[in-house]
Amino acid sequence: MIIECELCPKGCRIPEGKSGDCRARVNLDGRLISVNYARPCAVHIDPIEKKPLAHYLPGTPVFSLAAAGCNLHCKNCQNWQISQSPAWETSNYVLEPGELVRMAAEKGCPSIAYTYTEPSIYYEYVFDTAGLARDRGIKNVMVTAGYLNPIPTRKLYSLIDASNTDLKSFDDRFYREICDATLAPVLENLTIQRELGVWVEVTNLVIPTLNDDMKLIRKMCSWIKNNLGDYTPLHFSRFNPMYKLRNLPPTPAETLYNARKEAMDAGLKYVYIGNILSNEAESTFCPSCGNAVIGRTGYRINSIKIKDSKCTYCGEKIEGVWKR
Repeated sequence: MIIECELCPKGCRIPEGKSGDCRARVNLDGRLISVNYARPCAVHIDPIEKKPLAHYLPGTPVFSLAAAGCNLHCKNCQNWQISQSPAWETSNYVLEPGELVRMAAEKGCPSIAYTYTEPSIYYEYVFDTAGLARDRGIKNVMVTAGYLNPIPTRKLYSLIDASNTDLKSFDDRFYREICDATLAPVLENLTIQRELGVWVEVTNLVIPTLNDDMKLIRKMCSWIKNNLGDYTPLHFSRFNPMYKLRNLPPTPAETLYNARKEAMDAGLKYVYIGNILSNEAESTFCPSCGNAVIGRTGYRINSIKIKDSKCTYCGEKIEGVWKR
């Protein structure tokens, strides 16, 4: 019996005894079984800034986990050893949702992040954990590529408080050739997140020669402003040679600063540069008076000048989630 998976836009038709494209679900006796449920392959406590989230509970620890597999196959993946492997080929913990939430609470983490690989493909595990976490007052964070169908998106994101979604390019050809995916479902996923009231931040990894065209970056920034809001934080991240793209050089700093300028010229209020230490674009600046309201060095918070969601210098509203 062949089963069609309805989770993501790939719509895999899975024969008996086989797995889908993400390698996370197997057709056993006519039922799709999630083989990585409660079997995370990575468990860490990170600073929330590492996700990256710049406007969500700054300076707090986040309990972070991943399970093996992914429904994308990005040639630049930095976690390819676990994202491009099935659960039966990785070293896994046994961690049921209730135990996971208990551990996060004991470690003093106000939030749990589903991250490192694609959390959409360990959907059932995230959903069950997120429900228990919410009951206990712990927030839920998705770090995702956003390649998920609308119905499961609406169900899952009703339990999600914040996300950083990787918008890999504003070019469908890039998605097809580099990621084995398509652009339109990601844009729809982002608009649903915003509609549901999730705090949304976006990351764009800038890869030399592949998605560093400033015309495309301008187009992407305009879409973010018009569809998600000008207050949506955008992170431009530096590419380093990785996985199947070791032939390309790291992203020049000048390219990242040019991209940031394009984004700010397009009207986005909060634009960051990641993977380059000691740059002013790590910090958050008030869009009215220009003062630094959150000073950062890498993942370290140096100062916070926000009170009651307002800049302490001029009183301008600074959008984000600042209190537990």
